[in-house]
Amino acid sequence: MTIPPWISSYEPEIKPRLDYPSVALTDLLQQAAEQFPDRDALFFMGKRLSYQKLLDAAYRFANALIRLGVGRGDRVALSLPNVPQYVICYYGVLFMGGIVVQTNPLYTERELVRQLTDSGAKTIVCLDLVYPRVKKACRTVTLNNVIVTGIQDYLPFPKNVLYPLVQKKKGAVSRTDDSSSDYFISLKKLLARSSPEPVRTDIDLSEDIAVLQYTGGTTGTAKGVMLTHANLVANVIQCAAWIHRVRKGEETMLAAVPLFHVYGMTVCMNLGIYLAARILLVPKFDADQLLKLIHGEKPTLFPGAPTMYIAIIHHPRLDSYNLSSINYCISGSAPLPLKVQQTFEKLTGGKLVEGYGLSEAAPVTHANPIWGRRVEGSIGIPWPDTEALIMQENGEAAAPGQIGELLVKGPQVMKGYWNQPAETEAVLKEGWLATGDMGYMDTDGYFYIVDRKKEMINASGLKVYPREVEEVLYQHPAVQEAAVIGIPDEYRGETVKAFVVLRGDQQVSDQQLDQFCRERLASYKVPRAYEYRSELPKTMVGKVLRRALAEEERNKQGT
Repeated sequence: MTIPPWISSYEPEIKPRLDYPSVALTDLLQQAAEQFPDRDALFFMGKRLSYQKLLDAAYRFANALIRLGVGRGDRVALSLPNVPQYVICYYGVLFMGGIVVQTNPLYTERELVRQLTDSGAKTIVCLDLVYPRVKKACRTVTLNNVIVTGIQDYLPFPKNVLYPLVQKKKGAVSRTDDSSSDYFISLKKLLARSSPEPVRTDIDLSEDIAVLQYTGGTTGTAKGVMLTHANLVANVIQCAAWIHRVRKGEETMLAAVPLFHVYGMTVCMNLGIYLAARILLVPKFDADQLLKLIHGEKPTLFPGAPTMYIAIIHHPRLDSYNLSSINYCISGSAPLPLKVQQTFEKLTGGKLVEGYGLSEAAPVTHANPIWGRRVEGSIGIPWPDTEALIMQENGEAAAPGQIGELLVKGPQVMKGYWNQPAETEAVLKEGWLATGDMGYMDTDGYFYIVDRKKEMINASGLKVYPREVEEVLYQHPAVQEAAVIGIPDEYRGETVKAFVVLRGDQQVSDQQLDQFCRERLASYKVPRAYEYRSELPKTMVGKVLRRALAEEERNKQGT
């Protein structure tokens, strides 16, 4: 058997082959609670929840779901930011054999309906601020249980009293009770009257789906990535092996990446629980609040995206904060600029390396060695038990330096797309996952991404599918044609630009289109720039050439 070239770049402490425990994802929480029952599991705006109390709450939620008629294999959507209720409900669903449907709480009614319809979820847990959108969605989809919670439910006194008052003053719609609804349930009351008795469910680790993580698939239409318990446990073990100097029961994890994002779910939450770390939950990224949290609570691990590190190093009052507790950071979701890496490491004294992953791989497949050789511009080398190759268009493996599509294979690779056999077959063959990203490998086994085969836009690590934005623009009465591409953005990595052809003598302003889109799309999907044209470049059969627009934009910007 040929030894892959990247193995020689592994640090001595990392084995190319790992032992994976035959356990469900929920066992990670049970083990942490057994070994460190009184250790803080979650820290949220001053509220502390121990591992034993977190486990008890997860059992309570599992028992509550069973009592509500939710069965094994049923999908339960979570529409929550990074709050304790997210972790409780996530593990509670898994304990009773359900499937977690990851839902962005910023989704509009339209986006929410699409995901609920596709997943078939009949139960949703949402924040009270999201509830009005969920209630409207119920006009289109059937939901048996709408379980509602508020930020204040897990705040310490007096914050739990003051928070609703502050939100009311801001004009935010908060609803923690709706007696007019037949399906409205208060999570706080539900947990209070539920049993903390352990829930045991037989799990087929490689077959039973734990999470539906929505992503773009190959066509740009959102697909539910089926991640099994085995997939998710494997990626946690791989991650822990890569950061081999971590100590169980002694780390503090900064969870600033949204947990509904596959990267935050695995690297912040599931890894944090495997390590019995104290997880600092950050519901919304704010550089001021984040610096105060780092200074006061001293996290040792900080998984993040380049935009987060950029915001920190350019903060005007950075000198007022001590960041020296941070030891390890893996940056994901977007390319990490070298200057950002160097500046952040100088500030903290810790290590910041770039990694690579995708929802279909739970998500991490590559990273630069943390204490070994790091290569500028590279996503690093494949993780233990992960194979990777560059495939040319002719179906042959590329030689070092040749560009082709990145393919990966390993225990973290998904089972397939939910109810999409054709899409699954298009990207998954004999265990090999076609990532849709174009790149190359050097002679030492380090990989580089040069372009996207898919036309997905990566805005601050959040995926934006051009087709979805275009569909909204086409709904505007003044718009005849529209095409959307990603353009470089110093802060977000990429942002959305729309090219628009207006109907006849119709007129519309940027502000009017912006308002129209904001009513129908999550804010990060809304175009930040508009360009009006008399026509769009097309193929002979009339298909708009986004590629040509992107090339024009690159030439214009000199990149």
